[in-house]
Amino acid sequence: MKDTYRHKGLRKKLIKALREKGMKDESVLQAMATIPRHLFLEKAFEEWAYTDKAFPIGNKQTISQPFTVAYQTSLLDVKRRDHILEIGTGSGYQAAILAFLGARVYTVERQETLYRKTTPLLQDLGFKSIRTYLKDGSKGLPDHAPFDKIIVTAAAATIPHSLLEQLKVGGILVIPVGEKVQKMCKIIRLSETRYSREYFNDFQFVPLLSGLNKER
Repeated sequence: MKDTYRHKGLRKKLIKALREKGMKDESVLQAMATIPRHLFLEKAFEEWAYTDKAFPIGNKQTISQPFTVAYQTSLLDVKRRDHILEIGTGSGYQAAILAFLGARVYTVERQETLYRKTTPLLQDLGFKSIRTYLKDGSKGLPDHAPFDKIIVTAAAATIPHSLLEQLKVGGILVIPVGEKVQKMCKIIRLSETRYSREYFNDFQFVPLLSGLNKER
């Protein structure tokens, strides 16, 4: 698939819609105005790629709706050269947004089918600095910790302690917490033992699962 003038026009309309919903982080909006979301979707969904909706990407997983991507990314307060861990690579779209913002992205996927599909896609699209891993995301990536920021793109019933431990002091974790409906939670590590927590709007994500789902 190519990125045509039509696609770029549809992205402009999407960004306008996100602004109307209250999105004000211009760096995030610029990233989303630049990165072609349709390239991360199956061809069958290309016509709807720039509507503010989630779509299936296989293995009972979804690409988050654009408003959710913008919301989480804005809460993360991405700075250039931040080391960011993403739990749930999925389509690779969120990782691409983070990389566009200048972060050094480490992204973990537990579904082998998605991992093998998304890793070459990110390479082909020029995001060669994104490091992808086939691992149990609930355990984080301790070999590369600590991280400046951690973003979780699946719903956790409780916040995994392993992820809290992998944050730098001053670092931020953004994670949807809850079961049927989740509250978006922003956690800041204040010291070796202290964390602040702030809860925001309601969202719905696929559940954060442990273990690997390997191809057979």
